[in-house]
Amino acid sequence: MELKRGRLIDHLHLRAQDLDASKRFYAAVLEVLGIPLTEGEGHFFADELWVDHGEQPSRVHFAFQAPDRETVDRFHRAGLAAGGRDNGAPGERRYHPGYYAAFLLDPDGNNIEAVHHGPGRRSADAVTIVAGP
Repeated sequence: MELKRGRLIDHLHLRAQDLDASKRFYAAVLEVLGIPLTEGEGHFFADELWVDHGEQPSRVHFAFQAPDRETVDRFHRAGLAAGGRDNGAPGERRYHPGYYAAFLLDPDGNNIEAVHHGPGRRSADAVTIVAGP
């Protein structure tokens, strides 16, 4: 089996009713994943994820990639400690062999997942875009 990732989504924009609560949650789970969070006035972002305030919060499901099962477990613990709610404890799922995931509801009720797809080798750590002709 070969999975391709990083080709479809350019960015994901969430609206949060309580921006500070969302910032605490995402800072905790992203730290486990090794992704820095950057704060701005009225927003924060991390790689392709952008979060700002909105009276009407988002209601989506998305998944962060995790390098191993231990990171999925740590994601779940960190998210619970930072105000997330359990929406599926770490464990194998039947989506495909080796699919190991955990699910949390963020402060606005978005279903946030961390997933490890099993043993494999990445073709690249990240996609680098360089501006210019």
